[in-house]
Amino acid sequence: MPVYSASAGGETYRFGSLARLMAAATPRRSGDELAGIAAASEGERVAARYALADLPLAEFLNEALVPYETDEVTRLILDSHDRRAFAPVAAMTVGDLRDWLLSEAADTAALARLAPGLTPEMAAAVSKLMRNQDLVGVARKIEVVSRFRTTLGLKGRIATRLQPNHPADDLAGIAVAVLDGLLQGTGDAVIGINPASDSIANCTGILEALDRLRQDFAMPMQSCVLTHVTNTIKIIEAGGPVDLPFQSIAGTEAANAGFGVDLAVLAEANDAARSLKRGTVGDNVMYFETGQGAPLSADAHHGVDQQTLEARAYGVARAYDPFLVNTVVGFIGPEYLYDGKQVIRAALEDHFCGKLLGLPMGVDVCYTNHVEADQDDMDTLMTLLAAAGVNFVICVPGADDVMLSYQTLAFEDAAWLRRVFGLRPAPEFEDWLAAMDLGPARQALPDLSGLAGRMGIPA
Repeated sequence: MPVYSASAGGETYRFGSLARLMAAATPRRSGDELAGIAAASEGERVAARYALADLPLAEFLNEALVPYETDEVTRLILDSHDRRAFAPVAAMTVGDLRDWLLSEAADTAALARLAPGLTPEMAAAVSKLMRNQDLVGVARKIEVVSRFRTTLGLKGRIATRLQPNHPADDLAGIAVAVLDGLLQGTGDAVIGINPASDSIANCTGILEALDRLRQDFAMPMQSCVLTHVTNTIKIIEAGGPVDLPFQSIAGTEAANAGFGVDLAVLAEANDAARSLKRGTVGDNVMYFETGQGAPLSADAHHGVDQQTLEARAYGVARAYDPFLVNTVVGFIGPEYLYDGKQVIRAALEDHFCGKLLGLPMGVDVCYTNHVEADQDDMDTLMTLLAAAGVNFVICVPGADDVMLSYQTLAFEDAAWLRRVFGLRPAPEFEDWLAAMDLGPARQALPDLSGLAGRMGIPA
């Protein structure tokens, strides 16, 4: 195994593996420090970045950070690598790739052609050499479009997940939150509910209520109850109205096993949902959530830094041509991302890596109350992500999720982003909002008095 070395500040540093080099080059974050793999000093971090910049990209095809023989995610990444797409950058170093990505030659079309030729580890490596403005500037050039009943990812648009969670899964409470969101023009990515109870009957009941709402108001939207993917498969088999199967995923086989999934069950869910043919403008059906630190929390990180493992989760996601992918960037806690600065940096990395790999990337701009962050940090982050061309963000009433007990964006925040940046909703949803006189530009409070009844709630 090669030893990588570089000098900084008059001292030479040596890194005994590619995984060690990647970890040392990563911007400071609490998760890598907790795992004992972070750079011991800023000098070591700078030296690692020098060494990483000189590393040929092809090295990532020769040295697996997580063993090929024991990890199905590694096998997926390497066995599906598109060498033809990789050819234009095959002779480059990581530093060369950074320079090319920032150049005018790396336009939207060139970046789309390159995506299947990059491994997640390559994307993670180049992100470690970038400033925040570099991550924003490159991601902004990338267009990744996905379609189900609405079309997401088009330039000049930003979509939203309307998240009407309720601590008791009460349909009346959910309906009120849905109405609040629709009045602000949110919901074009998905109306997605984290259920308080994972019972099949409860999840099916919520899905049926949302589907009645969609049909009775002729709404171009997709719904999702974020239960375990195996529950969703059972709901499909029982004839339930499933649009998007959901699953949290991670970047190692062992971490995915901790979530109770493997690649085969994800493929089964993808095939089952597509067989229903419920989409009207496309057949992208999977919804994946990720987050830096998940493999570490499952003791399944193999000594690899959390940001590189996050990028490997995107390698899993792109195998299923998903409709939605988002990082719940600040949700896991300060053990992994300590403060607002680390949360902002991680979100920009995640968004950049996901889009560079060809994913329809969104971000849950969020934090838990024991993280050293506040809503001003989230304002900064959502503004940077809008500048970077994020496909969608997640919104809840008042920015405070009363079921999951964390802070994210409010419906009004999405309206602000659209107004300030001149962004629009998904085209199908935009037309529906205009027909219904909904959204921030509405002339009067619309008559949606039948909303509760459409969701099966007694008068």
